[in-house]
Amino acid sequence: MTGVLVTGGTGNTGGELVRLLRGRGVPVRVGSRTPAADDPDAVRFDWADPATHPAALAGQDRVFVVPPGRSLDPMPTVGPFLARARRLGVRKVVLLGSAIPLAPTALELADQVRALPGGVVLRPSGFMQNFLSPHPLGEGIRRDGEVRTAAGDGRLGWIDARDIAAAAATLLADLDAVPGDRRDYLLTGPQSLSHQEAAEIITAGTGRQVRVAHVSVDQQAADRRAAGIPAGFAAILAAADASVRTGRQNELSTAVLDLTGHPPHTFTQFVRDHAPHWTTRGA
Repeated sequence: MTGVLVTGGTGNTGGELVRLLRGRGVPVRVGSRTPAADDPDAVRFDWADPATHPAALAGQDRVFVVPPGRSLDPMPTVGPFLARARRLGVRKVVLLGSAIPLAPTALELADQVRALPGGVVLRPSGFMQNFLSPHPLGEGIRRDGEVRTAAGDGRLGWIDARDIAAAAATLLADLDAVPGDRRDYLLTGPQSLSHQEAAEIITAGTGRQVRVAHVSVDQQAADRRAAGIPAGFAAILAAADASVRTGRQNELSTAVLDLTGHPPHTFTQFVRDHAPHWTTRGA
């Protein structure tokens, strides 16, 4: 049997990827810590439990890798997993990386994937889904009508997770889906937006007034810790947010269009599709 193991198979990107691959008739194994009982192709997969890795990989020739979330160093778990995948005959690995590397070893992990036969790294910009709860950014909008950011007026090419999944589906649909030797794709939406501009689009699209509060890096880190994020990773997230202020992250690419044949969603489309998430105020 051959098919695609999707790690993080119930997340924003993984769940959509599973739907798209199944729509193309591609066999999919859905890996997650809590597999759905009613899905015969769902298996338990936990980065923290290497004993779950062999069964998840068995018989698969393609893998979508979502590294462990909130990890300061994914290499001790993902590195052995990739080595096992290669030994078992996996022929294509697509890594969900980031345009802004978060973990200190994220670049090392990306290099390791690119060195694999059939290894490809996707580097998406900021997720539009960050503006939805339970992400701390989205939770602040839902609860307080406020975007708190250390990014100042810096802009990002925010991307919808649906477009990331569509790009990954093209790469994983079959072993020869994308000929050539390209091993790295920067994925962005069609426009760069500051947090202020994004807040204005949410306000216009929902009628819910959303304001922006500019905070320091230290305060941003404290906010993330208050949201339950471990201190070390909270500091990394705050520093990544602040890096947007410099303008170095203000990049746009045509990779989604190049891979899928359709343009990525605009932020206005995203807001229209998710408006109910912001129109009900929290306690």
